[in-house]
Amino acid sequence: QVQVTESGGGLVQAGDSLRLSCAASGSSFTSYHMAWFRQAPGKDREFVGAISWGRTYIDYASSVKGRFTISRDKDKNAIYLQMNNLKPEDTAVYYCAAGGVWGTQVDLYTYWGQGTQVTVSS
Repeated sequence: QVQVTESGGGLVQAGDSLRLSCAASGSSFTSYHMAWFRQAPGKDREFVGAISWGRTYIDYASSVKGRFTISRDKDKNAIYLQMNNLKPEDTAVYYCAAGGVWGTQVDLYTYWGQGTQVTVSS
């Protein structure tokens, strides 16, 4: 069992940066792949980025590649999402998730946080 809690969301202006954190608990945390997803009002939840349990693999959605960076600190049981050059279309609730199978699909991830709101004004 893994519990995840996101933090770091807020209201920023276009071009600003924001760093999201995801704290995880559970003895098997280091065995899970971790990912960030986001969901804008009226839209489906979409993949943002993922990092494998051993930090060997990292993947990003094309819409954020080059602007967002995902990292993982095993000692702190945490992952992070550094978001630079934010755009209004990045506005969404951002979710942290943990899963045992590598991939970008929502249904591959078993454990989810409650989400943190990111709002980017133009």
